[in-house]
Amino acid sequence: MAQDNKTKATPEANGSNTVATGAPAPSSAAAPQAQPATQAQPSMKVLGQYLKDLSFENPNAPASMTLQAQPDINISVNVNAKPLGQGGMDYEVELHLDAKASHQGKVIFATDLLYAGVFRLENIPKDALHPIVLIECPRMLFPFARQILADATRSGGFPPLMLDPIDFAGMYQKRLAEGKVLV
Repeated sequence: MAQDNKTKATPEANGSNTVATGAPAPSSAAAPQAQPATQAQPSMKVLGQYLKDLSFENPNAPASMTLQAQPDINISVNVNAKPLGQGGMDYEVELHLDAKASHQGKVIFATDLLYAGVFRLENIPKDALHPIVLIECPRMLFPFARQILADATRSGGFPPLMLDPIDFAGMYQKRLAEGKVLV
């Protein structure tokens, strides 16, 4: 879905190279005068991504390190987005992952991760904006957030917590049905 801006070197008559950016070379044949106006292609660019907040708690260490049973693990996922600036093209999308492992009422570990990215969405039809911001953007952030969560649990002395892929489209549909989609 992201559009690449490709550059290529083209020789000029004097033998030096110049850089052309994705524009087609002029044709030697005369172009018809009645061409339809070209519309700009939709594009989505990741301007940056970052860890906003990370917390890992191991409240019953070192006793929790000797647990032989499989703990109950509860995971919650939330996605939030907000426009940045006046242009309406840049959005900050936050992916919030909360995981808690417990056994017989005692917390084994608890981790809270807030991972975000800034996305520039250009020439996106208005009816496609919400799904892109709340489905595609978090889908792009997820692998990075997943790795941070796995590293945090491993650094806490536990096996890495590897989350299964998340159905962001299903989450979006559920929020839409509940009337909770705001951007």
